[in-house]
Amino acid sequence: MPANHRKVTIIGSGPAGHTAAIYLARANLEPTMFEGMMANGFAPGGQLTTTTDVENFPGFPEGVLGGELMDKLRAQSERFGTEIITETISKVDLSSRPFKLWREGNEEESEPTDTSDALVFSTGASAKRMFLPGEDKYWQNGISACAVCDGAVPIFRKKPLAVIGGGDSAAEEAIYLTKYASHVYVLVRRDKLRASKVMGDRLLKHPKVTVLFNTQATSTHGDGSLLNALTIKNTISGEETKLAVNGLFYAIGHEPATSLVKGQIELDNEGYILTQPGSSLTSVEGFFAAGDVQDKRYRQAITSAGSGCMAALDAERWLSEHEATE
Repeated sequence: MPANHRKVTIIGSGPAGHTAAIYLARANLEPTMFEGMMANGFAPGGQLTTTTDVENFPGFPEGVLGGELMDKLRAQSERFGTEIITETISKVDLSSRPFKLWREGNEEESEPTDTSDALVFSTGASAKRMFLPGEDKYWQNGISACAVCDGAVPIFRKKPLAVIGGGDSAAEEAIYLTKYASHVYVLVRRDKLRASKVMGDRLLKHPKVTVLFNTQATSTHGDGSLLNALTIKNTISGEETKLAVNGLFYAIGHEPATSLVKGQIELDNEGYILTQPGSSLTSVEGFFAAGDVQDKRYRQAITSAGSGCMAALDAERWLSEHEATE
């Protein structure tokens, strides 16, 4: 069968992908989105489908559930004519245009299932987790990987909280959480911080922070509904104790979903797609990156949505110029 050809295809269905879809559809470019089915371990909609209350997305004064927000974005994409396909793209060839795409289950076929003149790549990034005993039960019920996203929710206010990590991100998240927590414990596996001296000093001097060196969490505990304690272990003595906390925040890094394009697109040393400053342009002409897959600093729904807008406008401009030269 001949491949399905399109002007522009979006891979990924988080805020970046859907914002790009809305802009492209309103520009009459008839975008197609492959929203994926458990791609990178997430349902269509990405990380927000695993999030409960979202209180920092504009337009929702009472807050909104993460899944509900993604349902609304999806409905808006469809309203303007985006074709949404609930399949996963598992292989791409960016060596020539049109770009070649293979749907999951067809990777071994010589001919692609789909082709596209332009691609918006918005596959996101996932927070690294430790998967401690009890973690699945208390994920988003006391355990999170984003202090800025979740730190202000009622279950964490004026409660003792813990952050796992020793780098700048961990220091930043711990200090951010002091605005809401009664106290913040930072669990560091080694005998020193990896954070920069400025951030490390700020963390160590903060009156609401206790850094526990040579310490790792080994299990999580709760009342069946919410987290209320951790078992922690001294990495030198092996001694285990209980730490009463109502929140656990991972700050041990993120994993960008770029395996699909590794070796074809320029990435940084952590695997994030490199984009030209102030744009979504990448090292491959006609390939535009948006959202957390190219943003290792902010990683917020609203910044992802903004970069999706940028990718759509960049793609629209590129397609117009490309068609004019044909």
